[in-house]
Amino acid sequence: MTLSPAGYRQRLVDGRIKSMLDIFGAVCVEGPKWCGKTWTSLNASESVFSVGDPSGNFQNRRLAEIDVYAAFEGKEPHLIDEWQEVPSIWDAARYEVDRSDRKGRFILTGSSTPVFKGIMHSGAGRIGAVRMRTMSLFESGDSEGKVSLGALFDGTQGTALPDREVPLKRLIYLTVRGGWPSTVSMDEGAATKVLKSYLEKAVDDASVFEGRTRDRSKVAMLVRSLARNESTYVSAARIARDISDTEDGSISTATVAEYGDILSRMFLTEDQPSFNMNFRSSARVGKSPKRHLTDPALAVAALGMSGESLYRDLETYGFMFEAMCERDLDVYASAYGGRLMQYRDSGGLEADAVVEMPDGRWGAFEIKLGTNQIDSAAENLLKLAARAPEGREPALLCVICGTSSYAYRREDGVYVVPPTLLRN
Repeated sequence: MTLSPAGYRQRLVDGRIKSMLDIFGAVCVEGPKWCGKTWTSLNASESVFSVGDPSGNFQNRRLAEIDVYAAFEGKEPHLIDEWQEVPSIWDAARYEVDRSDRKGRFILTGSSTPVFKGIMHSGAGRIGAVRMRTMSLFESGDSEGKVSLGALFDGTQGTALPDREVPLKRLIYLTVRGGWPSTVSMDEGAATKVLKSYLEKAVDDASVFEGRTRDRSKVAMLVRSLARNESTYVSAARIARDISDTEDGSISTATVAEYGDILSRMFLTEDQPSFNMNFRSSARVGKSPKRHLTDPALAVAALGMSGESLYRDLETYGFMFEAMCERDLDVYASAYGGRLMQYRDSGGLEADAVVEMPDGRWGAFEIKLGTNQIDSAAENLLKLAARAPEGREPALLCVICGTSSYAYRREDGVYVVPPTLLRN
């Protein structure tokens, strides 16, 4: 018996949380506000202590501040929701896990990360971390799920025909609407209003993060610049120049880095790190990541765009579409314990996305909106595969194409898959 809320929509991370509870004494579920962390964690819990509950003038928070162990009373797995509001909970959880060899005792959820999670200890080896993002198209019911990422990696995926046509305007709507559980049933107008309000509140929160006041207008400038540079390799210096060139004001590189760190710790941004085919290469780390807001709908809202304006500006929509597909690949890969990366070498050869599985297998993806781009995308992937060292060849080459009418494997071995057929 768990506390699963009525109407809970299953998430792919459910299985990962349960498997982590079998390994660790506690699991920390982290992600942006409103992405579904609480409901997902309740689905795996037997009792709950909500630190942020406003009842009784926030008596739960005041109680935990006075006696931190009051937050730990309840049947296990016991959920402590929004633990970061009383940071001493982290050290208490680590201490409680150390006192017992029992697994799966606590679930902690957090929508921001303090500078130091624990005063005494990071929790490494004791508290497992699970990162949540907004819902993928499969989780929201907007992908038929006929094509499995796992089957693509195994080479067993066959041709798949959709049950319904997905026109371009529908794809744009799915991008503008976003993957928050509360927006997936909304029309575009309602979702846009909600997301603009979400952004305003996020900027407010970032401006006073951890009790220190910052320049709200510059936080908003940074968010808009990140939106303009969605799905690109953009440095702090480039963002500073971008803001100075287009905004009514300027910002230093140091301020961009500081504010960017705050947005990251609030889980509002995602970095897509670089991939290298050579395990021992120093280039495997250190290359510039590709930057995203946590959901492309936030980028659309920050730019003040709509489905109609994106339909008239398909170049801009191409970046937002790429971000939506990469969000989904991240969610699907995470279900296997894999991770989302990207590839770019000094010769200019790139792959929009790389998924690396826990066993070392990897697959490269190009993400294109139109079918007229499939041939060149496949050629690019084959060039990348030809550069792989012996023993590190890709297990999968795939073009994710928004307007492809079905999923299939080309004669050259490259898969073509629409995002509305894909799943984990």
